[in-house]
Amino acid sequence: MLAERTKYIGVSPTMKVAAEALKLKAQGVDVIDFGAGEPDFPTPKHIGAAAHAAIDANFTKYTTNSGTDDLKRAVCARYKTDYGVEYSPAETIIAAGGKQALYNAVMCLFGPGDEVITHMPGWPTLVEQVKLAEAKPVIVHTHAEDGFTVRAEPILAAITPRTRGIIINSPGNPTGALISEQDMTAIADEAAKRGIWIVLDLCYEKLIYDPTPHNLPRIVFERLRDRTVLCGSASKTYAMTGWRCGWAVGPTALIGACNALQSHSTSNVNSITQKAVTAALNGPQECVTEMLKEYRDRRDQLCEWLAAEPRIRLVKPAGAFYLFPDVSEFLSPDGIRTTMELAQALLDEARVAVTPGEAFDAPGFLRISYATSLQELKRGTERLLTFVRSLESRKAVAG
Repeated sequence: MLAERTKYIGVSPTMKVAAEALKLKAQGVDVIDFGAGEPDFPTPKHIGAAAHAAIDANFTKYTTNSGTDDLKRAVCARYKTDYGVEYSPAETIIAAGGKQALYNAVMCLFGPGDEVITHMPGWPTLVEQVKLAEAKPVIVHTHAEDGFTVRAEPILAAITPRTRGIIINSPGNPTGALISEQDMTAIADEAAKRGIWIVLDLCYEKLIYDPTPHNLPRIVFERLRDRTVLCGSASKTYAMTGWRCGWAVGPTALIGACNALQSHSTSNVNSITQKAVTAALNGPQECVTEMLKEYRDRRDQLCEWLAAEPRIRLVKPAGAFYLFPDVSEFLSPDGIRTTMELAQALLDEARVAVTPGEAFDAPGFLRISYATSLQELKRGTERLLTFVRSLESRKAVAG
């Protein structure tokens, strides 16, 4: 009945958790949501003011499919200021979030017979998009004992004559791990030799906690500018998830193809949103720094609270706003067997929403978002710890 491609995909597991939590909240249930992949901060006022001004000026018509010139110039200016790389508006497309920017690039670059390397634990959408393009995702696993760091050696070892692309997400979702500039350089050098495309998912690029060299755009720009796509988003940086605005910059031929694809799918991004994001990129950036500081405080406090339970093994993330603890010691064949079951039990019984590691190809782990207030983090952590500690007594009673 349905097209063959529908067999390859399912609903995003991260969005499924969010939907379940929202449904319970709508029923008046006191759910503490650690599943959310979005900032809890309000959009900064100067950005909202730009949107109001756009409405007042009746800026409510279609824009150019690829985005307004003002916004494309703002994206280019941001990359020049932050990374020292120069792109033109003709090398830029505005999309409905970072997800669509990535989707456009993947659909325009890859196809049947191609292999595309990416890393896990990671954002499942990256793998699913490769499948939708009828290419083959090749998964390189990172490891908790190495801080989930993406290393060049296993990426390079996965290259075959069929490899057409490498997708890197740094900081990563769900681990918060970074790839080092040294490793990115090694990957870029080899990709340049072999004519392989590099797609960088930089949607969390402004959420890095310590002064760490992370100029990935400059590295790939200098080595294979004509085979690099940089995908970014206003969602996480400026607390604008619901506004739906991302972008891609890359070679004009690819951006032209993305523009053609987008013209037959969504067309232009909401006109009001484009004015708001232009203000975000061109305006003061102190709001970004303030949010980052708050995230850092939450990360450190949450790590401290969870450390009270030694069976929860945790790597402190370098970026993004997730913890990704190993909770496998609470799983057992005669009790809760998987983190998928554990996440469901936490929601059903403790009223805490988390995302199971299976969503990220990492059984035994949970993703805990700390994009919520310290008060909610405290309440949720207490519920979570009480629940997992109760599992021992449950097994004893069952035995």
